[in-house]
Amino acid sequence: MTNISIKDIAAKAQVSTATVSYVLNGTRNVKQNTRERVLQVIEEMNYKPNNAAQSLKRRRTNTIGVIAEDVTVFNVPEIIDGIHDCAERLDMHILLTNMRLDKRIRHSLDDMDTYRQYAESAVSELLSKQVEGIIYIGVHPRDLTGLCDTSGKPIVYTYSYTQSNPSIQYDDEQAAYDAMKHLIDKGHSRIAIISGIMNSIPSRLRFNGFYKAVTEFELPFDPLLIKMGDWEAESGYQLTKELLGLSVPPTAILAMNDVMAVGVMRAAFEMGFAIPEQLSVMGFDNREFTQYLIPRITTMDLPLHEIGYQAMEAISRILQGEDAQISEKPLCRLVERDSVAPPKR
Repeated sequence: MTNISIKDIAAKAQVSTATVSYVLNGTRNVKQNTRERVLQVIEEMNYKPNNAAQSLKRRRTNTIGVIAEDVTVFNVPEIIDGIHDCAERLDMHILLTNMRLDKRIRHSLDDMDTYRQYAESAVSELLSKQVEGIIYIGVHPRDLTGLCDTSGKPIVYTYSYTQSNPSIQYDDEQAAYDAMKHLIDKGHSRIAIISGIMNSIPSRLRFNGFYKAVTEFELPFDPLLIKMGDWEAESGYQLTKELLGLSVPPTAILAMNDVMAVGVMRAAFEMGFAIPEQLSVMGFDNREFTQYLIPRITTMDLPLHEIGYQAMEAISRILQGEDAQISEKPLCRLVERDSVAPPKR
């Protein structure tokens, strides 16, 4: 049923329309048994909360809903801060809901059916609060096409991809190319790479950047220097032992995230390779811990604040009837520390 009004809900639940409004908007206390009866009728009649805005002819709320897949994952807080920053400039408000996916399902993110129920619940909750649009923040960049039905409300995705809605993402390929160029500029030509899992979009894009640099700078291509990790420190550790055990080991290792770079460093120390004197190590993501290790890790900083800011700008333009006008992807920034040096001749 698509033309249901709060009058219909009120009639079936045998309450006033004001009571239905109070339940929908949470503006006043309603007796628990009455509230439950109204909510049951809403569910039975498949009432979409955003219809309340139409039937009550409410004014604009200037509120954007933000769905975070998990606020404890490293990338999310800075993206939220960027959204907040832009929202304040636009005199808008945000309403945040945390799906807690990393705690609930962790490694099942590729199976959309596994967590679709959480996404649907988060969208429903925000629509019931009369948000004008939604920004969705992923914990790992992947294709989320068709995940969220926002009942006609605009949605912008960030740190994730979609084929049907605007999405804001940084340039992974360029970042990997820039990381390789830094190592090459330092004099390295025998550079190993430890990638993430290859069914990951960032893994594929970062590998593309690696390969682009290898071909452009005419480095010797050795398949033995290409390893596939799983984003965890243990894979960086085990694969580095294989790399440093080669008859001609690499002079530099580019780990495609900082967590694996920690494993690289541990294996190098155990095998007697001094960093950076005998082996240069480079990470990716600029996680907070990288500046506290010895040596401090050279890495690529992700423009998380900027993509959050751009996501808020994009949804604001959509609400004004304009095109989202997604600008060029924000670029990562090289953070040069102590773990990279010219190779010994």
